[in-house]
Amino acid sequence: MPLFTTIQLAFAFGILGNGVSFLVYLSPLPTFYRIFKRKSTEGFQSIPYSVSLFSAMLYLYYAYLKKNEILLITINSFGTGIQLIYLTIFMIYATKSAKIFATKLLIGFNIVAFGAIVGLTYIFAKENELRISIVGWICAVFSVSVFAAPLSIMRRVIQTKSVEFMPFPLSFFLTICAVMWFFYGLLKKDMYIAMPNILGFSFGIAQMILYTIYRNRKQQVLPDLSLMDLKEIAIDMKAVVVEIIQENVDDENKNKNKNKQEEVDSVDEKKDDNDKQDVVALTTSNV
Repeated sequence: MPLFTTIQLAFAFGILGNGVSFLVYLSPLPTFYRIFKRKSTEGFQSIPYSVSLFSAMLYLYYAYLKKNEILLITINSFGTGIQLIYLTIFMIYATKSAKIFATKLLIGFNIVAFGAIVGLTYIFAKENELRISIVGWICAVFSVSVFAAPLSIMRRVIQTKSVEFMPFPLSFFLTICAVMWFFYGLLKKDMYIAMPNILGFSFGIAQMILYTIYRNRKQQVLPDLSLMDLKEIAIDMKAVVVEIIQENVDDENKNKNKNKQEEVDSVDEKKDDNDKQDVVALTTSNV
């Protein structure tokens, strides 16, 4: 007799998947705390959070159609709520152009696309099983596209030979998350959950391998400067600037003195010429 039944194992993996997914959803908190403190989004994009919100909403709809999927409902309800909080903070502190772009994404993904999926499946898929199959395939395809997103980061790591933009803890937890949900889907015989997480697991392993390869590579970065170093540099720059200004002042004074001397010489020459003309005029009159 097996120690655990399939249902019990599926429930256990679902609980573990909820726990790890909960941590993954909370991973952007430092970013948004920074945005809140600095009152600026500082170039951060709203795309990941809009996409994550759309994914959570899709799986909520899928769980609603399947019935008795409490573990999918709990984590995706939390995901929907936390992404809405992130996007609200983003909209408060983003620039006007970023707000407009984020609004277009929300309307396009979370209102138009999601509304169309719900409406069309209810109109054209009369049977619930067919509706589940259609929504399941949509969730799987969208999840595959989301899991493929790290390809650009992996390419950047290979090009720069730097893992600065691919932190190991996030790659590790995303891999564990994919493993948990894969076994949950496998044990529940739900291919729409299991299949995308095979790709997620593969990309997670690839990211960790890349991290292992490039984590010790030295990067050509500027040396760190202490406060005293900066102070000395500022003093040296000030001295150079003062010296340049003094040289300019001295040159200007020399030019002024030279011009004054030339004016004096010119006046003296004119005076001598006038005296000579007076003498000649006097001599001429005497003659």
